[in-house]
Amino acid sequence: MSEIYYNCLRCKDRRVRILTRDGRRYSGTVVGVDYNNVYLRPDARGVVTTSAFYPGFYGNQILTLSLFTLLAIALI
Repeated sequence: MSEIYYNCLRCKDRRVRILTRDGRRYSGTVVGVDYNNVYLRPDARGVVTTSAFYPGFYGNQILTLSLFTLLAIALI
């Protein structure tokens, strides 16, 4: 778990694309990280594809994603 935490810390204040274990994809800027969560500000477009059936719209909100559910994080 600490490896995921340190990888997310390196991505702070950078644009990333995150894939979770349940197949959801998020893209935006990492604004904070703690030992349990990563805090993501979605891209300005506001559209985040959460699944084929439930696309999400988040505006300027901050998403809280559990580090336990992260599968991959990539800089974009």
